[in-house]
Amino acid sequence: MSKEKKPSRQQVFTLLVEVGRKDGDGLPEGSTGAALMLYASGIDEAEAVRESVAILKQADMAPLDVSGYGTLSEREAEGHDISEDERALMQRARDENAVIVAQVTPFFDKE
Repeated sequence: MSKEKKPSRQQVFTLLVEVGRKDGDGLPEGSTGAALMLYASGIDEAEAVRESVAILKQADMAPLDVSGYGTLSEREAEGHDISEDERALMQRARDENAVIVAQVTPFFDKE
């Protein structure tokens, strides 16, 4: 009944998002923020970034900065070593038209 979206237009982008602290963000006590590695689907990288930031804000996170690392093919062309687990998460992001948080690395001040 419903028409399928054209899958060829959706791509998955690897994004690194730095987040600050916000009440209810779920980050460890004492951390000053975190880096999140995401796989986000979108027609282009700008759309993937917009969707990722919106979802993180809905999750009570405070996105500060986003760095794009490109699509799977762009990363392969640059010689990145991409594991099967990473590829599976990228495929899931594409299949579900979703943002997948692959890794969270909290930041702590060194005193």
